[in-house]
Amino acid sequence: MAASLWRAVMGTGGGSGSSSSSSYAGGGDAVGGGVDVEFWHGAERTGWLNKQGEYIKTWRRRWFVLKKGRLFWFKDSAVTRASVPRGVIPVATCLTVKGAEDALHRQFAFELSTPTETMYFIADSEKEKEEWINSVGRSIVQHSRSVTDAEVIDYDSRPQPPPQPKTSEATEPSA
Repeated sequence: MAASLWRAVMGTGGGSGSSSSSSYAGGGDAVGGGVDVEFWHGAERTGWLNKQGEYIKTWRRRWFVLKKGRLFWFKDSAVTRASVPRGVIPVATCLTVKGAEDALHRQFAFELSTPTETMYFIADSEKEKEEWINSVGRSIVQHSRSVTDAEVIDYDSRPQPPPQPKTSEATEPSA
């Protein structure tokens, strides 16, 4: 599934997953959005995770980059403009991200679910696991098809209404 997501997002028909573009240019509607993502700098979150393989269920250590609603992974942490991601998950296709220690019987495990697949990851600590779950969860909400940028409200920065004056009824004793 991740390989097919990769081909859909990268706009390639073959299974190689390689791209001649130095930045990620999504192909398609909500999956890619046609927006260039310069994954080599300014990411929302980066770090090492162990990821379970799609076909052969072995665990591989990969460098992950979360940026602009896409979770990229690489073999190496030295990500540059010339780097080609090993894969990408458009978070708008994801339904949930949650802990998975019970499902996998492994410490610091979490899962990312789409309508057709569940992908498993293992962080290096409980703190990192929780930070990844929070970051990916926030990105899912921000990039969900049901929420547009115009609908996202920053409650901390919006103007507050002036306080309402108390009515005389509130100050008079009741009978």
